[in-house]
Amino acid sequence: MEAYRVEKRVAANGVVHLNALPFREGELVEIIVLSQKEAVRKSAPSPLRGKVIEYINPTEPVAQDDWELLR
Repeated sequence: MEAYRVEKRVAANGVVHLNALPFREGELVEIIVLSQKEAVRKSAPSPLRGKVIEYINPTEPVAQDDWELLR
């Protein structure tokens, strides 16, 4: 099962529009709508959102010298 998360505000008439979904035309999807309280969103921010992340040698072993079995 592939999940796709998006936050939208409900319009005055109770309608929520979803555009450009990453699914194929005719694909069967399940839609679950959960209410999200304003205080919960503000108290649990994503601390790394918007931060630059750089991986230096991402495939190299980490702390290889610390393993006695490899010596």
